[in-house]
Amino acid sequence: MQTQNSSYALDELNLETTLGQRGQERHREVPLIDLSGFDARRDEVTAQLWEAATDIGFFQLANHGIEVDRIRDAFSMAERFFDLPDETKARYPLRDGQNAGWETRAQVRPSTGTADQKESYQVTLPRMEGLWPGPDVLDGFRQEMLRFEASCHQLGMKVLSCFADRLGFDRDFFSRAHDPASETYQSTLRLLHYYALPPEYRPEEGYWRAGAHTDFDCLTMVFQQTGQGGLQLCPGKEAGSNEWTSVEPNTEIITCNIGDMLMRWSDDALKSTLHRVRMPELDEYTGARFSLAYFCQANKDVVIEGPQGKYPPITAADYLHHRIQANFGDRG
Repeated sequence: MQTQNSSYALDELNLETTLGQRGQERHREVPLIDLSGFDARRDEVTAQLWEAATDIGFFQLANHGIEVDRIRDAFSMAERFFDLPDETKARYPLRDGQNAGWETRAQVRPSTGTADQKESYQVTLPRMEGLWPGPDVLDGFRQEMLRFEASCHQLGMKVLSCFADRLGFDRDFFSRAHDPASETYQSTLRLLHYYALPPEYRPEEGYWRAGAHTDFDCLTMVFQQTGQGGLQLCPGKEAGSNEWTSVEPNTEIITCNIGDMLMRWSDDALKSTLHRVRMPELDEYTGARFSLAYFCQANKDVVIEGPQGKYPPITAADYLHHRIQANFGDRG
């Protein structure tokens, strides 16, 4: 595990080093926000999003506009990709500093000092040259992932426009900061496969599918499949308690959390929430777990500076560099 004497350039990383233990479980309500009739209900939805984001830092979205069949199609294609032999997936490797491509057990959290028990494939649009499996390897993969990424981006910008309203920015502020037409675009769609556990598996302290962490970005949207649990949260303002709440997975519901970038941008008004994916208990489902995560990360050249100037300005590129180095080292 990460030692207490280790230090990082960002305070949020130093916090993570204290959270490698199991802790206690506690029930909390995760707000479920209905986006139906969004244009007519914008003020109401904005108030609900703000309350959730300033309190627990997590919320779930219903009637969000991404068809459940599209979600299922994306999961199906992700599972087909992960079913490929490792030597085939290795043709599309995670590149240094690019956050694009495939990795397995490469992410080491500051909270644990051990590798997450998963593999992943990152889609960051300007960095994908040579990283797409061709139709001879996985027909339709590129088209499906691009279509799903675009749907996620559209929804993420809708949610972020509500936060822009409340922060005193103009409504399109975050859309400009996350412009997919720019070569500096770095929002990422991440396909995740947490490995099935062997019959001899026994729960072990400090051993996680994904160790405790906060996210690097502005907003994370996580798609989970019903029956494949493990995601837990611990609100940042309660981090010292090390009390964790399980988030029920539902294929039709999107689970969202505020990331460090938006917390900084809001002068800490919005809460970036610690979360993890715990290993299952012996009486729970121990098969493979799949999830899809979309990270709204501001373009590299965008300067992050809150309306009250609580923190010195920093570019999104420099900010993410600190975070990625802490989790992947030279792998990026």
